[in-house]
Amino acid sequence: MLNENVVKLLNQQINEEFYSAYLYLDFSNYYYDQGLAGFGNWYKIQAQEERDHAMLFLRYLQNNGGRVVLEAVAKPDVDLVSAKAILAEGLKHEQYVTSLIHTIYDAAYSVKDFRTMQFLDWFVKEQGEEENNADTLIKKFELFGDDPKSLYMLDSELGARVYAAPSLVL
Repeated sequence: MLNENVVKLLNQQINEEFYSAYLYLDFSNYYYDQGLAGFGNWYKIQAQEERDHAMLFLRYLQNNGGRVVLEAVAKPDVDLVSAKAILAEGLKHEQYVTSLIHTIYDAAYSVKDFRTMQFLDWFVKEQGEEENNADTLIKKFELFGDDPKSLYMLDSELGARVYAAPSLVL
């Protein structure tokens, strides 16, 4: 049986993951509006990943006797001022999500909930990858963003990204 606090944190994480999906859809729309369809595609896929993460947390609760409580998803609150600023906000958001995962892990650890800790191991690894991807994208934009031809090539690279559902087994 899951600890009450762990269940509460897992439910909050479901909401945070759906918020992340909304946020990244907002980023995607900005880039599409700016004519950067590759960046738009990249963030649209990020949104799909976040939605799937929410569903993984939901299914974990369902499979382990926890009650799922869905809350309203907040409207994204980031000012979309420039292409580069959005990339920085993306990294900042991934770092925030990492801190949330660590908080759940810590709560599970404190009550010796090894099953939840094992479930979260995938997310700990995933967040490392997400932060690295966001940081790499910022670095590429800083290198190429001022040159129209290079920006076009980077946008084309990001446009080639395809969605791959997570392979986490619960």
